[in-house]
Amino acid sequence: MFVLIPAFEPGPRMPALVAELLRTDPDLQVLIVDDGSGPVFAPVFAAAREAGAHVITHASNRGKGAALKTGFAHIAGHDPDADVVTADADGQHTPTDVGRVAEALRLDAADGRSALVLGVRGFAGEVPLRSRLGNTVARGLFRLATGRRVTDTQTGLRGIPADRLDWALGIPGEGFEYEQRMLLRLGPDQVGAHEVPIDTVYLERNASSHFHPVRDSLRVLLPVLLFASSSLAAFIVDTVALLVLQALTGWLVPSIIAARVLSATVNFTVNRRVVFRARGGSMTGQAVRYGVLALALLASNIAWMSFLTENGLALLPAKVVTEGVLFILSYGIQRALVFPRADAEPPARSPTSRPRRPGAAVPHPAEATGTRASDPAEATSTAPSPRPSPHTPARSTS
Repeated sequence: MFVLIPAFEPGPRMPALVAELLRTDPDLQVLIVDDGSGPVFAPVFAAAREAGAHVITHASNRGKGAALKTGFAHIAGHDPDADVVTADADGQHTPTDVGRVAEALRLDAADGRSALVLGVRGFAGEVPLRSRLGNTVARGLFRLATGRRVTDTQTGLRGIPADRLDWALGIPGEGFEYEQRMLLRLGPDQVGAHEVPIDTVYLERNASSHFHPVRDSLRVLLPVLLFASSSLAAFIVDTVALLVLQALTGWLVPSIIAARVLSATVNFTVNRRVVFRARGGSMTGQAVRYGVLALALLASNIAWMSFLTENGLALLPAKVVTEGVLFILSYGIQRALVFPRADAEPPARSPTSRPRRPGAAVPHPAEATGTRASDPAEATSTAPSPRPSPHTPARSTS
């Protein structure tokens, strides 16, 4: 099993973290991706290599997502059966917590389960306001966008089973948004996930973090914003078509029906192609489900508007409340039922447990300069010094 640490301008704690991880669990290998930190931080990475880590270097800073994918590709190429635990370089993920996520992956493997493991913080005690607020906003936006409750959407401590590395490599994103997009893909790609509680640790009030919680988390809301834009575009088409058709024919009811059919067609097409990206499914089935939903929403609109106005609420606020509730309801139903994406079937995982074997030799990956996630000209690999095992002679890499 690998512990993958993406690092950009890391602090002096990283080598000690490497040493402690390898001391507490001899079945682990530590892979660090230096994301273009520069020569000033070379001593920190040299110390990490001395502690037993394998280091891959980006020639320039490319973002946390790019660093993670470089690591995933390297591991998939050298040890495709290895599970991966991702951890941050700033020391906020303790060796104990890394071990909890690693053990959860081992138990999943023993049960034949392929699921993402999330190490989630409880945010108890003295937590910086920036971090507490950022997580609250991110958690709320994520639930609005997906309908799924995740305790800690910003956690970098995650367990990726070996048979999900290719899936992780296919997720777009180069920066911090990559980890958010990974969570967004859980539902559409039918990937299971479960949480493991970890400690909430903030060193120097999280001063070393390069993450901007509110700005980066707002990117999670993009599907909802696209959905709102699609709805607005359909409203404009409906209104213009109604005015034009009524002026040309003088028939009100047929013009209303024709305009609604035209606007619904536009809305269906945009949602299918842009918002939910469900172009691979059956268009006929999607169209039928969309039509049923449209009729149900129309009936609900009439029922709620009638109920609210009859009970004393003015027409305008009744309209705002009704449309707001139905907007959220429509988004959730279209995402889950009208345009579901089943383009990534969950792989079958054979129940091959990789339990810890005290004293087992830990092979080091061979040196390589190219991976699927990075240009060979931009990534170099530096192997660590051989690490002895208490029971088996150390094996050097070449």
